[in-house]
Amino acid sequence: QVQLEESGGDSVQAGGSLRLSCTVSGLTYMTKVMGWFRQAPGKEREGVALLYIGTDPALQIYGDSVKGRFTISRDHVKSTVYLHMSDLLVDDTAVYYCVAGRVFNLDSASAFDYWGRGTQVTVFP
Repeated sequence: QVQLEESGGDSVQAGGSLRLSCTVSGLTYMTKVMGWFRQAPGKEREGVALLYIGTDPALQIYGDSVKGRFTISRDHVKSTVYLHMSDLLVDDTAVYYCVAGRVFNLDSASAFDYWGRGTQVTVFP
């Protein structure tokens, strides 16, 4: 059984930093894409960052709104994917979801097979 469990969501002042974690279990070798989507109130889900672990080093892609501020990484031993967020903006406020699948595309939320329950990030002015 595949399980994705996020943690690390919090309330933080604009300009601050936060690190989200996603512990992954039960994935098969065919699932080579892991990453993060987010959804703000009243908005559609938005691709934040993805990691393709089928290459060495792993490939990374980022949404335009977070490039240069967010970094995705993975600890293979701990089976954990991280999202390091810095220079946070009020517009980064959202529920952040960990995802896993086989599509290396930030525009294809519906193509991801596995989703965590989400963790809330709130950025206040």
